[in-house]
Amino acid sequence: MSAVITGVQEDSLAYKKKINKGDTLLKINGHEINDILDYRFYITEEKIDAEILSEGKVRHVHFKKEQYADIGLEFGTYLMDEKRSCRNHCIFCFIDQLPKGMRETLYFKDDDARLSFLMGNYITLTNLTERDVSRIIEMKISPINISVHTTNPELRVKMMRNKNAGKVLEIIPRLAEAGIKINCQLVLCPGINDGEELVRSLNDLSRYFPAVENIAAVPVGITKYRQGLYNLRPYSKEEALQVVNTIERFGEQFLKEHGTRLAFAADEFYLKAGLPIHDAAFYEDMNQLDNGVGLIAQLDSEFSSALRYNEIVKLDTPRTVSIATGELAAPFIEKCAGKAQNSVAGLSVKVYPINNEFFGQYITVAGLVTGRDLINQLKGKELGDTLLIPSVMLKSDCDVFLDDVTVADVEKELNIKVITVKNDGYELLDAMTGAV
Repeated sequence: MSAVITGVQEDSLAYKKKINKGDTLLKINGHEINDILDYRFYITEEKIDAEILSEGKVRHVHFKKEQYADIGLEFGTYLMDEKRSCRNHCIFCFIDQLPKGMRETLYFKDDDARLSFLMGNYITLTNLTERDVSRIIEMKISPINISVHTTNPELRVKMMRNKNAGKVLEIIPRLAEAGIKINCQLVLCPGINDGEELVRSLNDLSRYFPAVENIAAVPVGITKYRQGLYNLRPYSKEEALQVVNTIERFGEQFLKEHGTRLAFAADEFYLKAGLPIHDAAFYEDMNQLDNGVGLIAQLDSEFSSALRYNEIVKLDTPRTVSIATGELAAPFIEKCAGKAQNSVAGLSVKVYPINNEFFGQYITVAGLVTGRDLINQLKGKELGDTLLIPSVMLKSDCDVFLDDVTVADVEKELNIKVITVKNDGYELLDAMTGAV
């Protein structure tokens, strides 16, 4: 295998060695370069022998550099080859519940171990070859994020609709024995992999502690586009409470024995159950924020701290801002707004929960609010000077909502300045008071 070089950074080591765009990188120190992991791993040496194919001839280019310094090569894609698509047909797959007509990239299901290490994506293990597993162990690629869902092999096959889904669970103890750190995710479906199956999964995964660093349980997302799909339903208040109780009982026992809770339920389970969110200390190192575990606790802690240390006691001119968020988080955001108004004279904050008409009534998280729902539900409302929205509503690299409406479109339709805010309490207070 090899990788075509699509660019060379000016004044880099490769540039000075006359490596050119269109050349092909064959090997580094005798090792074939198949993708970005190979490149990043072998480029860390201080002495590099790069085997380059240029104009039909192979030449060896030698570098001497600092250990982790790059040599300045660029490649056509981030991974240096194609992303690996998912081979499963999970009964709970969110992508299968998307309506037709959305942008093409939203329908791609990735299941790529390289993206697990590089971007934090979760993998199911069903895409891994023996070479992949050996390479992870050899290169000490860590952490690896695994969508486990259940440790019952037969149930995993049923849930993921892949005959190999149960067998590949054997990879977990291999990675653990090699010292690879593992983050686990359990997407729970009521009546399927919760209850006694959840107890089994928690107990089974805990055997690989400390390699298994944490386990996050998140509820299945149900849109209104499930025609012809497996019969699933959202969690009821009582069922959500049972999940939280199961995980907290396990966590308390594990904490006594090992000094960590290990397993945590997503904030959504607490809100569905009508339970208060724990304080930030409960979530220890906050390692599962991407799964919605501890997000509210972190924001609450930061926001309270920002209020304590903020020097603004009165605004120079009165200011009214509005905040749009998902229905689930709205009560908490309203509490933050109340605290801010009580602490900062001249500040008025309005919070608008957005009902998810695009995906349906069971989708209540802010990250799935669309631009069109924002426009339709906020038009004619008193929005004040600025509209604040959480950054999770947008595509990570641009100001576009899931329905391809842009922030500029929202600003034009609502005739208001829109500011996106990360899940950061300090940034939220600054946005409220106009400090940003």
